[in-house]
Amino acid sequence: MTFKTQILAAATALMTLPVMAAADTIAIITPSHDNPFFKAEADGAAAKAEELGYETMVLVHDDDANKQSELFDSAIAAGVVAIILDNAGADASVAAVQKAKDAGIPSFLIDREITETGVAVSQIVSNNYQGAQLGAEEFVRLMGEEGKYAELVGKESDTNAGIRSQGYHDVIDQYPELEMVAQQTANWSQTEAFTVMESMLQANPDIKGVISGNDTMAMGAWAALEAAGRTDVIVVGFDGSNDVRDSILAGGIKATVLQPAYAQAQMAVLQADQYLKTGSTGLDEKQLMDCVLVNGDNASQLETFALQ
Repeated sequence: MTFKTQILAAATALMTLPVMAAADTIAIITPSHDNPFFKAEADGAAAKAEELGYETMVLVHDDDANKQSELFDSAIAAGVVAIILDNAGADASVAAVQKAKDAGIPSFLIDREITETGVAVSQIVSNNYQGAQLGAEEFVRLMGEEGKYAELVGKESDTNAGIRSQGYHDVIDQYPELEMVAQQTANWSQTEAFTVMESMLQANPDIKGVISGNDTMAMGAWAALEAAGRTDVIVVGFDGSNDVRDSILAGGIKATVLQPAYAQAQMAVLQADQYLKTGSTGLDEKQLMDCVLVNGDNASQLETFALQ
């Protein structure tokens, strides 16, 4: 065989080898990473996806349903194989998830549900009602079953906000000496919670406690209370963030309720991987994960939305 013939034979052999496709990509779409809870979700999902050999496309919708819809368009156009989503509204997100389904791309929801079933493959959420009852029971204990209190409520479009508030009140309202003197949304925002708390304090200077729909608002409330010299006020949050852990350990905020953001996101990726390989997760669409109370007794064990 001449040298030229050898080259031609080698070239022909190379042409017949199977082409190696780029790794499949999973899109991870959450609210802003300014909130450590959502950053933990994104980090957890990305870490597990990359461990399983996927590439990732990490996107942020900023709780804007229109932006979320555009991100879905981008993910679909990019040919992602699955979407992990913490959505931008229970009603407003249905169309986007359906759009992905129609394009043959399965969605796996975490943290927040949507109002339709059969559109997403999985909806993995914390048991917000159970967690809220844990937080409320601790709040009642810390308050000594009496006194005036305020409630900071989450974003109205998020079903979790209503579920947590209901869980709080199903416990607290059993105690007639506990009087709610103010209730207002701060839209899950620390900055907004600071302003709302200032107004609540001005209107109710004898307030004794604050129960919050999430840790971010609890941190904003605590900052306002500190600025006003009212560190005697009892504050309880919900999420299990490192920021609130540090506040608890420093004698500030008294308690929070841990929902396992990192583990939940990783579970969604594992289910996506199972579904892509077999066509089924083997589980029900709606799945609840129980929450855990965090206070001075176990706060030192909390790290990145998980008890170590």
